[in-house]
Amino acid sequence: MVAYGCVLITGASSGLGRALALALAAPGVVLHLSGRDGDRLRATARDCAARGAAVREQVLDVRDAAAMASWVAAAGRLDLVVANAGISAGTGDGRAETPAQTRAIFAANLDGVLNTVLPALAVMRTQAPDGQGVRGRIAVVASIAGFIASPGAPAYCASKAAVDAWTVATAAGVRREGVVMTSICPGFVRTAMTARNRFPMPGLMDAEPAAGIILRGIAAGRRRVVFPWWMGLAARLAGLLPPRLSGALLGRAPGKAGLSGSA
Repeated sequence: MVAYGCVLITGASSGLGRALALALAAPGVVLHLSGRDGDRLRATARDCAARGAAVREQVLDVRDAAAMASWVAAAGRLDLVVANAGISAGTGDGRAETPAQTRAIFAANLDGVLNTVLPALAVMRTQAPDGQGVRGRIAVVASIAGFIASPGAPAYCASKAAVDAWTVATAAGVRREGVVMTSICPGFVRTAMTARNRFPMPGLMDAEPAAGIILRGIAAGRRRVVFPWWMGLAARLAGLLPPRLSGALLGRAPGKAGLSGSA
């Protein structure tokens, strides 16, 4: 496993972000953690500090580009940045998402990623490379949902498809500059976000083992990490169906109401 001296994680107050922070917490590691829920973020920071890490938590909204740029720049050298913050919603009753839901999801899941990654790239490009020629690593949490257009969560699927495609496409160019980028595409992970789902979730996984898979993929320098693999394959195949057929199949599943997430 790669040793990280300084790590920055968004959406660290719960779910995958919290699990990743705890997995990385150790003596000699500095964790810069952000989230919108101050109480939960402080709890994560406290638990990481108990494992020996030095923790710098900051209540932030990833949609605030200026605040994010300042926070990232002030962190100093960054060995690993995880753009994890995101939200979801669903139609649930067969109707379209509201305009407010659509804009909120794209703002957090797409703009929030760019507000995290673009400043991180600027920092890492100036850093000295390690023995492997790596100046820093960046992971973006997308989703298997980005592989298929589900009528139950259109903005969520589209926003995750966008960040996955952007991350994978950008990875080739920045790798020549010494920055390793990885798109993380998990299936269902047991978090507050999935707790609102009112349908069966095949392959549902706890956040802790999911964090382990993610960190191993980042360390290996993979451009995309998809798990469970069989769910990723099924989503890819379903995405090849004619839209009317795939929409009919996916439209039978109940959705979720309201917004939820770890932004």
